[in-house]
Amino acid sequence: MPTQEKIDMGDADLTKAEAARRSSMPRRRGLHGRLDGIRATRTGALTLKVVIGVIGTVMVIGGLIMVPFPGPGWLVVFAGLAVLATEFHWARKLLDFGKRTLHAWTVWYKRQGWTVRIIVAFVTLCAMGVIIYLSMLTFGVDVIQMATQIIFS
Repeated sequence: MPTQEKIDMGDADLTKAEAARRSSMPRRRGLHGRLDGIRATRTGALTLKVVIGVIGTVMVIGGLIMVPFPGPGWLVVFAGLAVLATEFHWARKLLDFGKRTLHAWTVWYKRQGWTVRIIVAFVTLCAMGVIIYLSMLTFGVDVIQMATQIIFS
């Protein structure tokens, strides 16, 4: 006859709990320990993968939307990739590629003289201005028309 503990936990969970108690391996504490505990069951692993996938995807898409605007767009993209990398190998590889590319760009940029730095800054500001103008135009706000009305009225 099964005990009340066996009925509440289920045989597989009871076996796992008993094996964990007898294990000589040190337990992981904090977030990693909790995530390992969730991943211990098939349902928990799938649920965690789905939740992490949704959160990371929303962060990456939100960051990509923010990239052309002033603010932390790329930071949010990399943070979203870091979230996805906790569960998905392809995201880890993409995050590593992004880090290497950003590092290479930074090293190249630091080696350049003031002329190239000013040109890069100017092109970046122009691109940002065009993107902001087109974004505002999509919402029906024509900044150039408003400016000409203010200047010539």
